[in-house]
Amino acid sequence: MLWPVDKLLVSYLALTAVLILFFSGRVPHAGWLVVLHAAGILVIALTIQAPKDYGWYFRHWYPMLYVAACYREMSLLIQTIRRTDFDRALAQLDLRLWGANPTVWLERIQSPWLTEILQVVYSLFVPAVLLVAALLWWQRKLPEFRYYTFLISLGFLVSYAGYFLIPARGPRFSLAHLQHIPLQGLWFFDFLQANLDRLEAAHYDCFPSGHVELTVLAWWGARQISAIWSRAFFVYTCCIIFATVYLRYHYTIDLFAGVAVAVAALMVSPYLYRSLGKGS
Repeated sequence: MLWPVDKLLVSYLALTAVLILFFSGRVPHAGWLVVLHAAGILVIALTIQAPKDYGWYFRHWYPMLYVAACYREMSLLIQTIRRTDFDRALAQLDLRLWGANPTVWLERIQSPWLTEILQVVYSLFVPAVLLVAALLWWQRKLPEFRYYTFLISLGFLVSYAGYFLIPARGPRFSLAHLQHIPLQGLWFFDFLQANLDRLEAAHYDCFPSGHVELTVLAWWGARQISAIWSRAFFVYTCCIIFATVYLRYHYTIDLFAGVAVAVAALMVSPYLYRSLGKGS
């Protein structure tokens, strides 16, 4: 039977396939992308009756692979279909809100050791989100694991929709001409930043902040593990929120949007999960 996360991902794959077909004249290899979407849906259908072996493990963990693939695809779709960005508008909102550009203002507290620590924190975003799933799995809390998988899949996919509707690259690029001091770390900063740039490519993934949104959701998930893990993720979430602006990846308006989307997902997901679970 189809689980709620299966229905969520099938719906996303189907909708984006329709979008690709509609703009097939702009999207490179549109036909192959649609075929891959169909293959992705077929794989989900084939794993429904997976026995309790490797197929059973894949049945539970495959959403993580799918949302990663969808992220890479969204980079292509934004650049070929949208062909615009909202960096100027988002930067102006920050300027009106604070009376200064936050990334420029934060230069006064910039230091190599702080930059190094925050870059490590920022780079651990995906492992941190997956750690909650791994701990729920290790504790054999399968119902909680399945719901968490659904929740973070929903969070990722909603953020991708936001990137498509309001594409922006971030202050690292749009406000580079205003910065007076380059970011410098101690040991791993350059390596981590370069590898993140390579993984993300030329992605317009600022609004809403997926880092903030998903770490808030991970913090909520950590509550089901233990009080210690909940407190640890609260601290990590606060560090991520600060790191996204300090490291010039995000405008502050992105952070507010990320928190708002996370709260909305936490409010809506129980009803959506039950609704999608009916008849399964």
